[in-house]
Amino acid sequence: MSEGELRPERPTAAPETPGYTTTPPPGAGGPPIASFGASELAGRYVLAGWWSRVGAALIDSVIVGVGAVVLLIAITAPFSIGFFAGEDAGWVSIMVGLFLAVICVSIMALLYAPALMARTNGRTFGRMAVGIRVVRAKGEDMTFGFAMLREVAVKALLFGIASTLTGGLASLADVLWPLWDEENRALHDLIVDTRVVKD
Repeated sequence: MSEGELRPERPTAAPETPGYTTTPPPGAGGPPIASFGASELAGRYVLAGWWSRVGAALIDSVIVGVGAVVLLIAITAPFSIGFFAGEDAGWVSIMVGLFLAVICVSIMALLYAPALMARTNGRTFGRMAVGIRVVRAKGEDMTFGFAMLREVAVKALLFGIASTLTGGLASLADVLWPLWDEENRALHDLIVDTRVVKD
C-alpha cells in the first residue's frame, strides 16, 4: 500500500454475551447493572425494578395519608368547638380550621420526601422498606435542594400541571416509563439525571 491509501479498519468484536453474534440488545446478559456513563457510580449499583418503586410509592403514600389525617384532626378539633357556640360562628371556625389543615397537610406532603432523602441520602420510609434509594448519576450526595427539585418541582408541580392539561396521561407516562427504559428511569429521573437503585 502506498502512503496515500487508507488501510481498511478491522471490524470490532461484538461484546461477549452468550448467545449473541452481534451487539446484544439492552438488558441482555443478566440483571441490569447501573451504567451511568463514565461516572464513578458505574458498576457499583444494581438498578431497582418497577415493582419495588411502586411498593415504595404506595408505602410513602400511606405514611403521608395517615400523617395528613392526624394533622387534620389535630388542627380542626379546636376550631370545631366553636361550632357549638353559635351557628354562624361555628361554620366560620370550621372553615378556618379546614383551610389551615389543608395548608399544613400540603406542606407536610411536599416536605416529607425531600427532608428524608436529604437526611438518609436518597431514602424515604417506603424506599427503606423495599430496599431501594435514589442516587444522582454523577455520584453527588442527595441534598435537600436537589431532593426538592426532584420530588416537588418536577414530580409534584411539573407533572401535576402536565397531568391536569393531559387528563392524567403525563403522570401515567411518568409512572410507566421505567418499564421500557434500559436504566429503569421514570421521566422525572431523566429530567434531573437520577437513578433508583437497590440499597
